[in-house]
Amino acid sequence: MSQPARPTPAATPPGTAPQPPGSTPLPDATHRTVEVPGGRIHLVEQGTGPLVLMVHGFPESWYSWRHQIPALAAAGYRAVAIDVRGYGRSAAPRDVADYRMLAHVADNVGVLRALGEESAVIVGHDWGAPIAANTALLRPDLFTAVALLSVPYSPRGGVRPTDAFARLGGSEEFYVSYFQEPGRAEAEIEPDVRGWLAGFYAGLSGDAESSPGRGGFPLSSVPPGGRLSDRFPAAAPSTWLTEADLDFYAGEFERTGLTGGLNRYRNVDRDWADLAAWHGAPLTRPALFIGGEHDAPTNWMADAIKAFPVTLPALSGSHILEGCGHWVQQERPAEVNALLLDWLTSLPA
Repeated sequence: MSQPARPTPAATPPGTAPQPPGSTPLPDATHRTVEVPGGRIHLVEQGTGPLVLMVHGFPESWYSWRHQIPALAAAGYRAVAIDVRGYGRSAAPRDVADYRMLAHVADNVGVLRALGEESAVIVGHDWGAPIAANTALLRPDLFTAVALLSVPYSPRGGVRPTDAFARLGGSEEFYVSYFQEPGRAEAEIEPDVRGWLAGFYAGLSGDAESSPGRGGFPLSSVPPGGRLSDRFPAAAPSTWLTEADLDFYAGEFERTGLTGGLNRYRNVDRDWADLAAWHGAPLTRPALFIGGEHDAPTNWMADAIKAFPVTLPALSGSHILEGCGHWVQQERPAEVNALLLDWLTSLPA
């Protein structure tokens, strides 16, 4: 489609109001809570035009798209970033099973319908990437294209995920295995949420100091009897995460806790069972991938990237950003925005 003209500000939906300037990040955006079959989803939106739905990962929020929302809105898109269930002001069910992949797909469908839209492009980062991929895989009638940041698309395989993860840690414990037991990681994180987040963000940044871990990535495994934070670097990221950014994330998780986000990891085997009918299925919608040179999933899943001609047959581009870590759209916002906008412009009307 041709490049849309710069839109006028989006109309404020009934019952909502733009945030007063200075009271919140992105004062020109509108915060809404919409009802979906699984509860409520909080979202932030700006702009008018074709809908681009953005889905964050762990441990983040809609705020991880703060650099993309205004850029997409200015380019003529209705930019919408959600708080995934269990995060922020979205519903946080108590049952671990309520965080299965099928529930997240249903949430995205519910958001689309609540916004009165017939279709959307979906963009996901970290856990948001497989959520976006499966949303486009299961509902290609509604989600017409998909962009994946950090985590490449990999179809359902033949090995139960927790069995595969148990073999990855070697003499240590792979971090996903560490997250499996309810309450275990929470006991490490919640006494000092801000400090833990600072260390986690720093450890997965492109400039993270080298330390032990699977494949040279410091936060990939937990030492015997230890904690994930034993591997955190001494300094917080300074180039892309400000104190105000960290304050925002910390404030959200100090209020909600981390259980909702961790429950996504606790459903990997349930997802594997739920998605059996899509075993090995390619994702045929137009696609884009953006990863970081120093991002763990980009390196661990190099074979998945090589398989894109088969698994993502409509892929428009696969980009690895030099020197970039895991937090792709926050570490390199200008580059990511340019790649997203070029790709969006190239999509068929």
